[in-house]
Amino acid sequence: MIGTFLIAAAVLLRIFSNPFGNVFQKQLTKNNHPLLINLLTYLLLSFFCLFIATNIHWQELPRQFWIYSILGGIAGALGNGFLVKALQKGDLSILGPINAYKSVIGLVAAIFLLREMPNLWGIMGIALIIYGSYFVLDTTPERFSMALLKKSEIQYRIWAMILSAIEAVFIKKIILASSVTLAFVSWCWFGALFSFLLLLIYRVDLKKELRKVDRANVSKYAFLVVCIGTMQLTTNYTFDHMPVGYALSLFQLSTIVSVLLGHSLFKEKDIRKKLIGTAIMIAGSIVIILLKN
Repeated sequence: MIGTFLIAAAVLLRIFSNPFGNVFQKQLTKNNHPLLINLLTYLLLSFFCLFIATNIHWQELPRQFWIYSILGGIAGALGNGFLVKALQKGDLSILGPINAYKSVIGLVAAIFLLREMPNLWGIMGIALIIYGSYFVLDTTPERFSMALLKKSEIQYRIWAMILSAIEAVFIKKIILASSVTLAFVSWCWFGALFSFLLLLIYRVDLKKELRKVDRANVSKYAFLVVCIGTMQLTTNYTFDHMPVGYALSLFQLSTIVSVLLGHSLFKEKDIRKKLIGTAIMIAGSIVIILLKN
């Protein structure tokens, strides 16, 4: 009973922390470079991890931990970078629902890498989530078409979704090789490392971009770090107690929060149709959680 309550609490925190983190990311892109936001998020969380790392026997960790930490760090840094870039250009209430497809990618990757096989109800739940996303995408001028897929913000979001779904499988591998806490430390440190390398690859002037971070941004970065840190810790805990494909499906409940935040904070339109789509997606998530066994 207590275990079920903790899993439900973790999923609930994950559902709310992710879209609120997206809000702060979108607000910060008005003045700050997306790759700088990406780096500072990981870096600030990495400083917090120093307190955790002092009691860890790093030399005793298996080789798989380091391999999957590197792979997860690369996927995570690239995925989060694409996400922030997408939020800079697109609507939160559109980009959030696109993430519903992550559960499908995560499910397929988990079948091959983790041997986690979904049952019929799991597949039906995921199908409902995808069907609901069509209602949301239908509110765009291009509707669900090739023209929509050609938009840069949609392409950035799709790449972010694919990379984060792959990252989810690597995180589960890291948890299996160590623990939930160690997987969080690994996510922060390797994410910071590869985010910094991304800045170098794209030749971003770090000093120039840091000068653009004013006092008004400091509080937003603080809230962003709290949201992203909460999101990743609860993600790791959920992965430790549930198959990745199902967990990613449940996380899509955050879509309704993204739609409401996009409407209330950024005045995004077509709220009714977007909410119908998210309601269908929620039904899919309920099917998964209630009938996952």
